[in-house]
Amino acid sequence: MATTVDKIKDIEAEMAKTQKNKATSYHLGQLKAKLAKLKRELLTPQSSGGGGGSGFDVARTGVASVGFIGFPSVGKSTLMSKLTGQFSEAAAYEFTTLTTVPGQVQYNGAAIQMLDLPGIIQGAKDGKGRGRQVIAVAKTCHLIFIVLDVNKPLTDKRVIENELEGFGIRINKDPPNIVFKKKDKGGVSVTNTVPLTHISHEEIKAVMGEYKISSADIAIRCDAEIDDLIDILEAKSRSYIPVIYALNKIDSISIEELDLIYRIPNACPISAEHGWNVDELLQQMWEKLQLRRIYTKPKGKSPDYNTPVVLRKNACSVEDFCNAIHKTIVEQFKHAIVYGQSVKHQPQRVGLSHELADEDIITIIKR
Repeated sequence: MATTVDKIKDIEAEMAKTQKNKATSYHLGQLKAKLAKLKRELLTPQSSGGGGGSGFDVARTGVASVGFIGFPSVGKSTLMSKLTGQFSEAAAYEFTTLTTVPGQVQYNGAAIQMLDLPGIIQGAKDGKGRGRQVIAVAKTCHLIFIVLDVNKPLTDKRVIENELEGFGIRINKDPPNIVFKKKDKGGVSVTNTVPLTHISHEEIKAVMGEYKISSADIAIRCDAEIDDLIDILEAKSRSYIPVIYALNKIDSISIEELDLIYRIPNACPISAEHGWNVDELLQQMWEKLQLRRIYTKPKGKSPDYNTPVVLRKNACSVEDFCNAIHKTIVEQFKHAIVYGQSVKHQPQRVGLSHELADEDIITIIKR
């Protein structure tokens, strides 16, 4: 009996030999939908033996987490030690890290958890090595450092990206601007606000058929591909995570080669062993995480710039701020006085729903 991996390989082979044109668009749409469903089946805990596993799940600390992904022996553990002071066994041979090793960095007043993950190998998404468990942990992180050997960055980069994409991780992307709403009757209605150059109604029809959806409203507000629509339908198994490529071992290349490396988007050349350029890596990390420091100002006193309350971009309302301090504050809340970029007037009285900006100063007035 064919395994899920065998079925995936068969569909991928059929897609590779099918020429894309108007006549084949329905068939290709159907194949892509079948492929997405099989990959989801392969990667769910029931069929893969669990997303974590012994040594992989760790207690989460800090306001955000950063996962280290890379092939064995690229210097992940050395980088981890340099950033956090946490000992993670490092040696010049493969597979020295066999579990998730947590550590923590304090940066701009924020506690950020670092997770050194075991090295992955090609075919991880299909179950080779401990790849599924490794990528399952990475999928829960707010940022991923893909650590690459600077001497062969592009080949390794493509392989790791393929592994992560195959696991439903979308690298440095936002979710596609597609609104999908299932309904009881009326058929499938598709509207678009921009011309669709990469997706046909035949493909949409095929995908809906494969997912057994007979009635839905689909509003497409971007120049989408059929994979984008499938990602919306498979939203529960998709993660959109920012990535920084930490290109390690720059002590082994020339200045001219380093100049070329700097042109790779989202890359940060480093030497983990010597600690070179680690400051820039941390700065890029901060920018990607989009954390917001909120300074408290007790009534009648100066702001406390030493211990900010750090919030994430998607949870930075005044109510989120109050809950971060103590949940009872919301019950006693009257209004807040805010100084900073989020308000037009300095200061300005705001309510619980007001969105705060980085380095805002806030005073909570209770009833």
